[in-house]
Amino acid sequence: MPHSTTNAAWLKKVRWDENGLVPVIAQEAATGDILMFAWMNRDALARTVELGEAVYWSRSRKKLWHKGEESGHTQKVLEMRLDCDEDVVLLKIEQRGGIACHTGRHSCFYQRFDGEDWQAVDPVLQDPETIYAQTKKTP
Repeated sequence: MPHSTTNAAWLKKVRWDENGLVPVIAQEAATGDILMFAWMNRDALARTVELGEAVYWSRSRKKLWHKGEESGHTQKVLEMRLDCDEDVVLLKIEQRGGIACHTGRHSCFYQRFDGEDWQAVDPVLQDPETIYAQTKKTP
């Protein structure tokens, strides 16, 4: 990916919402699977380009979130696309470790509606307790 964060013209083209955010879809380049949905602010998008790895804006923590900073499951960005309305970003990524979801699944979209309720249809690939154990601090 080109490193062009010094030229902010490409950032100005994005139609940010009233909170300065843009929705982002992470799609696995090799399979076409949609792995997750998140938000980016201007700094997160610029940082993503600089690093070549996905950096999102955590609305709950109100800070930048380098995907995989705790789990090790980073997302290498192979391509970025902007939709026709210029208000949604698509990242085509290589998901390191094969797990994008904090539940230990490949994709965050693991629940399918069966006509009556949502059913988990994708397996847990790694127990979240073991994924995040290395980052938990002992008092």
